[in-house]
Amino acid sequence: MNEKNSLGLNLCFKEHNNPIKLFEEWFNKAKKTEINDPNAFAVGTLNKNGFPTVRMVLLKDFDKNGFVFYTNLNSDKSKAIGNTSKISMCFHWKSLQRQIRIVGVASKVSKKEADDYYNSRAYGSRIGAWASKQSSILKQRQDLYKSIEEFKKKYPNKNNIPRPEHWSGWRIKPKEIEFWLDGQNRIHERLKYIRLPKKWKKVLLSP
Repeated sequence: MNEKNSLGLNLCFKEHNNPIKLFEEWFNKAKKTEINDPNAFAVGTLNKNGFPTVRMVLLKDFDKNGFVFYTNLNSDKSKAIGNTSKISMCFHWKSLQRQIRIVGVASKVSKKEADDYYNSRAYGSRIGAWASKQSSILKQRQDLYKSIEEFKKKYPNKNNIPRPEHWSGWRIKPKEIEFWLDGQNRIHERLKYIRLPKKWKKVLLSP
C-alpha cells in the first residue's frame, strides 16, 4: 500500500512548511539518480517584444534567499531580466518522475559571490567568459576560436584571470514553488507553496 502524508500526498512530499527544505531533499535525491546534470533547469524570461523565451542553465547555489545561476550579462536572458526581473524556472527529473516549477524575481549576486564562483571554474571556462560575445551573431566559428587563443595569450597564468565585468550571476528569489509527482492515468500529485509576508502557504492543485 502506498503510504501518504497528512495532505494525502506521496510521502516524498514530506511535511515541510518551508519549500526550500523540500527542494533540497528532492535535489539530493536527483543527484543520485539523474545520469547528467541534475542541476539543469529551464529558465523562462520575457524579451523586449513580450515574447517568452526558455533555455537550459545550471543551478550553482541555493539557500533561503533564492536560486543562483551564472551567465554573460550581455546575453539575451540577462537583457530580458533587465527589462523585467520576473522570471520562471523548471526542473524536470525524468529518473524520479518529479518536477519543480518556480516563479520569482531575479537580482544580481554580489561581486564577491561572482568572483568566488568564477575563480572556481576551469581555466578554459574562464577564458571562454572573455572570448565569447554571448548571443551575438557569429560570422564563422573560426572567429570564436581566434578570440579564445587571443585571451589565452593575454591571460596565460591559469591562477590569475580576472572576472569580466560582463559576467556574473543572477539570484532568483521565489514567490511560488510547485512540486509535482507523476501519477498513474495522469492523476498527478501537485503541492504549491506561496510566499506570504511572514510564512509560506501550502495548497494542493488538481492534476
